[in-house]
Amino acid sequence: MLLTIDIGNTNIIFGVFEGEELRNTWRMATDINKTSDEYAMFLLNAFNHKNLKTSDITGIALCSTVPPLVATFQYLLPRYFGLSPLVVGPGVKTGVSIRFDNPREVGPDRIANTAAAHILYKGPVIIVDLGTATTFDIVSKEGEFIGGVIAPGIAHAAEALYARTAALPRIELVAPKQTIGTNTIAGMQAGIVFGYVGLIEGIIERIQRELGTKATVVATGGHAYIITPVTNIFDTINPDITLIGLRAIYQMNQT
Repeated sequence: MLLTIDIGNTNIIFGVFEGEELRNTWRMATDINKTSDEYAMFLLNAFNHKNLKTSDITGIALCSTVPPLVATFQYLLPRYFGLSPLVVGPGVKTGVSIRFDNPREVGPDRIANTAAAHILYKGPVIIVDLGTATTFDIVSKEGEFIGGVIAPGIAHAAEALYARTAALPRIELVAPKQTIGTNTIAGMQAGIVFGYVGLIEGIIERIQRELGTKATVVATGGHAYIITPVTNIFDTINPDITLIGLRAIYQMNQT
């Protein structure tokens, strides 16, 4: 079995593959102040709940947008699993050609997404990752990362509206029944949720126009559930695309 770990700014997602099947996933909040033992206790409890053993794991692949936590996991994984992880970064085969001004600026999670998108969807792909930031990764039909777009994440936008105004409350991020709000909370929900729908649809339309061809549009990320019910812009939803990419990259580095 393969353990995959996607360390993001807000959440860490763990996945266990048996062959090509993603058997289990778990999500926990990212905290750079947690010790390696605290992260290990979460994983061990999660494994125990699913009747898994650390000895079942024969390989580990990891990507991280939080550099300090790479060292944390590089310490805990050999200690608790007896294995060192494959960390996506320089020197690791990914099968991804990066057509970017400075390839080192491309996050390892976006590289994993690109690797998975080419395998799963073949032709050109736009991956919209609705997480801490809202990112758009554009993958060519040849599987190249050809660029992207980065916007603030929807949760941070909502929090900023609350934090920077004296009278507006903190709100639940759900779509209201109509665009015209008849109270403050509904008006804020409409502005944030439908505003992000407009942002996403507008950017995708511009990307498609620049590509000159129809690309498959994929939604992923922890906040995808907020946006996907109120737009038809997405062709598919794949919450596990980064983990699938990590598995593909791990396999590439075993030969």
